[in-house]
Amino acid sequence: MEQWGGALESVVVESGFKSYDGKKVLVTGHTGFKGSWLCLWLNQLGAKVSGYALEPPTSPSLYQDAGIEELLSSSTRSDVRDLAALAVAVDLADPDIIFHLAAQSLVRASYKDPVETFSTNIIGTVNLLETVRRRKRPCVVIVVTSDKCYANTGQVWGYRECDPMGGDDPYSASKGAAELVVHGYRQSFFLPDSVQSHGVKLATARAGNVIGGGDWAKDRIVPDIIRSISQSETVKIRNPDAVRPWQHVLEPLAGYLNLGQNMLQSDDPSLIDGWNFGPGADDCRPVQELVNEVFRHWPGTFDVDSRTHPEEAGYLTLSSEKARKSLGWRPRWSFSEAVRNTVRWYRNEEQICARQRCEADLWDFCR
Repeated sequence: MEQWGGALESVVVESGFKSYDGKKVLVTGHTGFKGSWLCLWLNQLGAKVSGYALEPPTSPSLYQDAGIEELLSSSTRSDVRDLAALAVAVDLADPDIIFHLAAQSLVRASYKDPVETFSTNIIGTVNLLETVRRRKRPCVVIVVTSDKCYANTGQVWGYRECDPMGGDDPYSASKGAAELVVHGYRQSFFLPDSVQSHGVKLATARAGNVIGGGDWAKDRIVPDIIRSISQSETVKIRNPDAVRPWQHVLEPLAGYLNLGQNMLQSDDPSLIDGWNFGPGADDCRPVQELVNEVFRHWPGTFDVDSRTHPEEAGYLTLSSEKARKSLGWRPRWSFSEAVRNTVRWYRNEEQICARQRCEADLWDFCR
């Protein structure tokens, strides 16, 4: 923590994140983009971090480039669909809190392999919750799903936590189903009003469309742009008019940490629920506007890909009023700041190592 100086210390105190110091934390999906950032942040906060995931899903990967593994107390390479292996890893970590990020996280990939998508996102969640149930030990569990868990009716106002679950594609449907799995376990085994008897506090978290340095996934807009620019190629975009709630990866991670800290400190049953962590309404922008904003910092060209593609929602936003009012959480970086800092991360690839670029972003975000 000392390397970040007083700016980080002040924001840790203000946000309550200082209480992660010494806590045992298990992150599933820790080898992925968001999982790597979360592990790095938790390590800086003094947590004892363990991970459970498959091998890094991309090459290059932030996990490898930033040396995340050397920050961990333990790292298990296995599938969340393997109940026995997951149970061993949870026992090894003996966590105070679990952040469940392990998932098949791409809409287009879900069309190519719906079986893997449904089994990973649904059965993987069941396996984690069943492991927690069988252990009979106190624990905070935050299951990270997606803004796409909601039944998308095309409404122009942000979806709220009380809106119905749904999904018109395998990915979205699997995320809505994962939310129902959590609800079923919470009502059957982990009732919020009975925490004193069972000790498990179970919540879900839904974020917007995340961007940030270190994402190398295929068929995600920012990595696709960066690859095209780096190779002096024209960027191909599928749905230029589709509106999405864009946010830097540190925004929802701050929300997860905020929620987790509150749940660690309090038995308030209102915390044991679903939570949205999305950007403000002004930062919900069309895809084409995101592309043009990237080009402001790293010039390039684009064409619209006119081929037939799997159906994707045309308009999607989140309401985060609940998190703002109840947790005091709010976005720190605007749309333009999120894009600028993301592009800066990639443009500094040859000059500054990945770990230092991440730490620089954390410094700027927290000060």
